Amino acid sequence: MGIRIYKPTTAGRRLTTVDDFSDITKKEPEKSLIIIKKGKGGRNAQGKITVRHRGGGVKRYIRIIDWRQRNYNKPATVQSVEYDPSRGARIILIKYETGEKSYIVAPMGIKVGDEIMSSLNKIEIKIGNRMPLKYIPLGSMVHNVELQPGQGAKIIRGAGCGAQILAFKDGYAHLKFPSGEIRKVRDDCSATVGVVSNPEHGLIRIGKAGRKRLMGWRPEVRGKAMNPVDHPHGGGEGHCPIGLKGPKTPWGKPALGVKTRNKHKYSTKFIIKRRK
Repeated sequence: MGIRIYKPTTAGRRLTTVDDFSDITKKEPEKSLIIIKKGKGGRNAQGKITVRHRGGGVKRYIRIIDWRQRNYNKPATVQSVEYDPSRGARIILIKYETGEKSYIVAPMGIKVGDEIMSSLNKIEIKIGNRMPLKYIPLGSMVHNVELQPGQGAKIIRGAGCGAQILAFKDGYAHLKFPSGEIRKVRDDCSATVGVVSNPEHGLIRIGKAGRKRLMGWRPEVRGKAMNPVDHPHGGGEGHCPIGLKGPKTPWGKPALGVKTRNKHKYSTKFIIKRRK
């Protein structure tokens, strides 16, 4: 895993960096574990745009990821490390003794030929093994963490992410997230040992607008460049400020830095320390 920098032969190439894909061992995905991704262009079932600036993009397949890993106590061998266009992290193809195959998010440092296992009991503490949090030592880094037992991984799934186990108390594990938040998670929820692969993903520079179009993002027009009828920031002559106490969305709600979390959300009681 690394970042490739090209010679600045053009203006766009000068600012662009790409993943070197040196860790990929297989180019074509497993046919039994993919489905076609249909583009919706940000539209809902009525055909109305509910998410702006979406559309186009390169056609791609969705890799079916096994977030639960319910083949307990059955060792699986890593067959290949593959690229997934739907996420920044790498994925690995694993094969069980029964012949069944599945995709999971690749932990950092895992290689082809390694054996991993998922269990509801205590097993060996090594990268890629999955078990309830209460069996993992303090200070360990984990990812693919459940929020309810048996629900499947819900958090700590992005490239380079990992949560540290700080303490165990009253049936809960205290986890420190990459954001700095410390949160209580039930200690019978499962997690995978290690950190998610491809930590350099966040350092890649898109470099040019055309590459963003290939990712399915359409251009975004500034509100201050519109008319008052189209946006709260609109109107005025030339390069003028937005003319309000704070920035607004096109529908008049406060934006950019405003807290949007519901104060009465059920999970607030599990947060020990808010993120930075």
